[in-house]
Amino acid sequence: MAALVAARAGGRVLLIERTHEGGKKILISGGGRCNILPSESRPDRFVTDSSPNSLRKILRGWPLDDQRAFFERELNMRLVLEPETGKLFPETNRARDVRDGLVRSVRQAGAQLMFDTSVTDVRMCAHGWAVRGDGGSEIEAAAVILATGGLSVPNTGSDGLGLRVAQQLEHTVHSTFPALTPLTTGPRVHGHLAGISLSVIIRSSTRPQLTTEGGFLFTHRGYSGPAVLDSSHVVTRSIEAESPRPKLMVQWTTLHREAWEAELGSGRRTVGNLLARSMPWRLAQQLLNEATISAETPARLLDRQSKRRLLALLTEYELPWTGNEGYKKAEVTGGGVALGEVHPGTMESRRHPGLFMCGEMLDAFGPIGGHNFQWAWATGRAAGLGAAACAKPED
Repeated sequence: MAALVAARAGGRVLLIERTHEGGKKILISGGGRCNILPSESRPDRFVTDSSPNSLRKILRGWPLDDQRAFFERELNMRLVLEPETGKLFPETNRARDVRDGLVRSVRQAGAQLMFDTSVTDVRMCAHGWAVRGDGGSEIEAAAVILATGGLSVPNTGSDGLGLRVAQQLEHTVHSTFPALTPLTTGPRVHGHLAGISLSVIIRSSTRPQLTTEGGFLFTHRGYSGPAVLDSSHVVTRSIEAESPRPKLMVQWTTLHREAWEAELGSGRRTVGNLLARSMPWRLAQQLLNEATISAETPARLLDRQSKRRLLALLTEYELPWTGNEGYKKAEVTGGGVALGEVHPGTMESRRHPGLFMCGEMLDAFGPIGGHNFQWAWATGRAAGLGAAACAKPED
């Protein structure tokens, strides 16, 4: 996006890409379908240690409706809403079409692409900036855009280069951590539930409390699904910072404690029948086993202590996590370059004119569902426009 916008604005652009085709995170997103944008902008759901006001300014720089119009009108990619998730996908349901469309547009705009080339150093020089490649040669430029990603899914080419360059140039880089990553448990107390999925609400013990809602999936190694991924950063941050272990409390259904209390106190159904109406049977059995209650027990005959145990398991179940899948499976990197060190309208460094930073390497990430692509497109566009204005056409 940065290269495309800079080239269209009249800049002489060289895009250096370490992989042989680029855009690998686009290719693996959305299960190969690429949830290219959310249907609703939610800056309040983003996580940053920087100023939330700076984050909102950056997202407002290219509103969601304008981003959608760009893809549909200028890149000819019709987007279709998936109502149950609020995600926007390309009509073809092919992530490769998104990646290929962007690469094709970059070429058509006149930018030069250099694949299979790793950058080893970025430094200031007499005429602006010098970028050194893995072959030892240097390229001088009036402006440099770092769009290097963070540390997540390293086999796509992300190795933290941009973060290292930013640190070397004395920028403030907030501590990084895996985000939107599955959680693990050991011993595998719920391995026998692998494959079960349902919609849940998760609340953290942190202050302020984090609440996430959506799909939950039991895996052989632990837990995944949107609700888990969106709350995983409270776990990974505590591990990275060696801080007190936070609790994640799961409400397995839409019924709150009072509603379940009313359910259990009415009618002649057994406890097992009542639970099976609201959740997969294997999960209901697990909860009843932990509560030491027989599924055949009439709900109205539960004693007070048994009912209290069951209500807690249904609405405040402490998830027994022990770890996480780390950067290997993290969808994004938390932390990064402090937002206060870039101009929100251009992504230009406040410390070093001519240096621009965008995307995942900045200190912000959103929930799953296209929000991190929204951030990538918005910051990439701002950086491209800023860099083109900074550099003269002949530079």
